[in-house]
Amino acid sequence: MNIWRRGAGLALLVLSVLSGCAHLTPAERRTAVEIAERHRSHAIDCDREDACAVDSPLRQRAAAVVATSTEDMPRHLALLLDRGPDALLARVHLIRSAKRSIALQSFIFEYDDSGALVLGELLAAARRGVRVRLLLDQLYGLPSPSLQAALASAHRNFELRLYNPTLGEARTRPLEFAAGIVCCFRRFNQRMHSKLLLVDDEIGLTGGRNIQDRYFDWNPGFNYRDRDVLLAGPAVAAMARNFETFWRHPRAVPAEGLADVARRLLAQDGPPPVLPDPDRERPPRVRELHALAGNGAEVDRLLAPMALAVGPVSFYGDSPDKHELDEPQAERASRALRRLLAGTERELLVQTPYLVLSRSARRVFRELQKREAPPTVWISTNSLASTDAFPVYAMSHKFKRLYLRELGFRIREYKPYPKDTPINVAATGALGPDLVRLPMFGSASAGSASGPVPLRRAGVRVGLHAKSLVIDRRIGIVGSHNLDPRSDHLNTESLVVVYDAGFAEALEAAIRHDMQPENAWTIAPKAKPPILSGLNYSLGKLSEKLPVFDLWPFPYASSFELVEGCMPVEPEHAKFRECYRHVGDFPEVDLPSKAIYTRILTAFGAGLLPIL
Repeated sequence: MNIWRRGAGLALLVLSVLSGCAHLTPAERRTAVEIAERHRSHAIDCDREDACAVDSPLRQRAAAVVATSTEDMPRHLALLLDRGPDALLARVHLIRSAKRSIALQSFIFEYDDSGALVLGELLAAARRGVRVRLLLDQLYGLPSPSLQAALASAHRNFELRLYNPTLGEARTRPLEFAAGIVCCFRRFNQRMHSKLLLVDDEIGLTGGRNIQDRYFDWNPGFNYRDRDVLLAGPAVAAMARNFETFWRHPRAVPAEGLADVARRLLAQDGPPPVLPDPDRERPPRVRELHALAGNGAEVDRLLAPMALAVGPVSFYGDSPDKHELDEPQAERASRALRRLLAGTERELLVQTPYLVLSRSARRVFRELQKREAPPTVWISTNSLASTDAFPVYAMSHKFKRLYLRELGFRIREYKPYPKDTPINVAATGALGPDLVRLPMFGSASAGSASGPVPLRRAGVRVGLHAKSLVIDRRIGIVGSHNLDPRSDHLNTESLVVVYDAGFAEALEAAIRHDMQPENAWTIAPKAKPPILSGLNYSLGKLSEKLPVFDLWPFPYASSFELVEGCMPVEPEHAKFRECYRHVGDFPEVDLPSKAIYTRILTAFGAGLLPIL
């Protein structure tokens, strides 16, 4: 306890020094706000009533479906966005189609190719007369004070706010990050993980994607297999109300109210020249998507085949009160998700990047298994080779016996180089002019405590980031919730629930595709040792339950790969050992001591569970 108090005291001292350096008087803050307001342009590039919005047959298609909706029989248009380029195209096109308003909410917003493209489109919309509001989590949302100063003074129609700036600045430096965790653990970890794009309060887009190249197949080394849903209909009103709750909350601070942003404004008395220049030279892929987004007929041709007219849809979004109250009513997304899970009758399909279940999620799955005829539970998740979060996978590895034996999960772990994936390799930039694969990732890459680990082969790695569920082939769910402790208690989350068999079927097909043997390894119990198998199991189970000192060196389960020529079967099948070969606990990983590192984390890392 004394060590903890000393650590917290040191952190508070560091924070006081840092905040002292960042201190601005009330008069200086007012002056910075006045500077930003004075430099905001009032010029409008368009004199048309529709703000020169591009023609959008896709939105017309959505409006036709919504026109048939009634209070008793609601109708929606729902469109699954599985491919990264499609998801980026949809965002840019919707922004171009805006006539009155745009609201964009994101956990991560990076100023890379995709981020610069989206930001440029938002500014262009503001200049043609559309009200644009951009709400970002402070830790990873455009964390450049200079860029935020420019945006704060860009245009009267453009507003930028940052959620939960715990130290009152746009940028959180490494020392501040560490000190914030030690001294102010709970508040520092309360992040806005929700994602939303809302256009004219008529059409919304939400799911797992942030604004960053790797979410749209534009990263040369590591890309996410992710998913969004585009939605039009009555449920969009709930999305709009949820955004307004965040926007008006005291934790959503205007960019010019942050100390380091204000200092930039005071020092230069105007915006630094870092705003996206629409006339600058852009990479070919950016130019191509920019041109395509303005062609409404072509966008409709590409995306409309994935659109479905559906009936009832529910949107559940946590409110910022989740971070102010200890009341479960504020955890709307988590409560709704648990209720839906508990209603499963025959089969549940779950895709999550991080298989670290919260206590409440475990209770739901235990109750399902207690039934006389428990439903089948399929899990699609990351392997160590495909994940971007090594510590999280270590905790998932720790509980594989629990998941397989007690909760009845059938687990498939995604391969880093799946044979058949919707990732567009050509778009990543990893193919040179002669279409030669560049070794951007692989054994030459250094490992990281929190990022992807080095692999035996080079190539464009893929990791799961989609958060989706299918219940009894009749309900499809897409959102930002990971079923983990962080999603339950620290992050704000959101999800869309579509009560439609056709939508559920399309979503199930996408998830099962990721679970195919060529794309994922099967997780199954290891063969029993010839002697003392019962003792081995009991000691492993006992070790697993300990919060620390989980040092039993013989894991219950491992990874298996289908042998060529065999048909897929489940681990309990008599021919499983004949048709599947053992590929090790951590296939494809090129780090000889990784097993030791993982066992160390599973031994001593259980204390991290609440924030994973």
